[in-house]
Amino acid sequence: MWAVEFGDSRDQADKYATQALELMRKLGVPPTPKNFTIWYAYCGEKFPDLRKALDAILSKEEAFDAVQNAALYEKYFASTDEGLAVHETGRQIEDQMAKILTMLVNASEGVGDFEASLKSGLGNISKSSGIGSIKDAVQHLVMETQKMQDSNRKLQAKLEDSSTEIASLRQNLEDVQREAMTDALTGIANRKMFDAMLRRTAAEAMETGEPLCLALTDIDFFKKFNDTYGHQTGDQVLKLVARIMKENVKGRDLAARYGGEEFGVILPQTAIADARTVCEQIRNGVASKRIRNRQTGEEMGNITLSLGIALFRPGEPLSELIHRADEGLYFAKRNGRNQTILETELDTIEAR
Repeated sequence: MWAVEFGDSRDQADKYATQALELMRKLGVPPTPKNFTIWYAYCGEKFPDLRKALDAILSKEEAFDAVQNAALYEKYFASTDEGLAVHETGRQIEDQMAKILTMLVNASEGVGDFEASLKSGLGNISKSSGIGSIKDAVQHLVMETQKMQDSNRKLQAKLEDSSTEIASLRQNLEDVQREAMTDALTGIANRKMFDAMLRRTAAEAMETGEPLCLALTDIDFFKKFNDTYGHQTGDQVLKLVARIMKENVKGRDLAARYGGEEFGVILPQTAIADARTVCEQIRNGVASKRIRNRQTGEEMGNITLSLGIALFRPGEPLSELIHRADEGLYFAKRNGRNQTILETELDTIEAR
């Protein structure tokens, strides 16, 4: 299977598979299909970015865990899974449309036959010299009409079935696309959706001249919190932050999980002062929550966010916009945390 997917010959596939399994055994990585895909690709050297990411992890001589492997699979191969699902659903829709077309063609031929039969029957009536012949011709027309009605009912039933199937397939397609754009843990938009939305809103801002703001935020001391209370509690914190962010964005705004404990907020048609208001609502909403272990009742204090906001400059690369928001975020973290910093404030604050 992997030889086909990666375009390798049988000999190459055997070589890469052997190398991959040996590496996985050495590193203690379970040989699951997704894990094997990662390490087969690494040995095949056809994914230089993946190889670079793995080499960086290996150079630190850290234990390679399932979380790292899952993250790499999500980044480099999950879109392939999505593409296959979309392709398959699209193929099924095409099959249903072909069936409908065939039914309509057959129905059209049936109408033609019915029309010919009617003309023939009417011709027989006009030529008939006696009541018996007229009666026979009328009965023939009645029978042909009933056959046409039966055919129409069957066609309607088939069309309704196909319509239902297509509606179900369309819903499946929408579900696949939505899942592909949703962060599995928090339920808000994922990085893929964030990137697509940022590109779209930047293009719209250039066309309309409306402002566009981007905020990046990070949970303060999250690693320490995670190490102290465990990953399950850390996951609940991530869900809490995501929920508060979602509650405070409106309309076309988008809250997304940018990566790890970092989140992004895209604010179209929003001036930078108004973007600060939204971010402060999010920051205060998070800071006001007390974290408590439901099972033990242990109080774990509260959590805070640091945020940086940048205003899009028409025509600039989006990497520059992200960089400025990131600068504000890390200035906030270096200088006390639990605050929102605008890009316009950076020079003023640093000059003090």
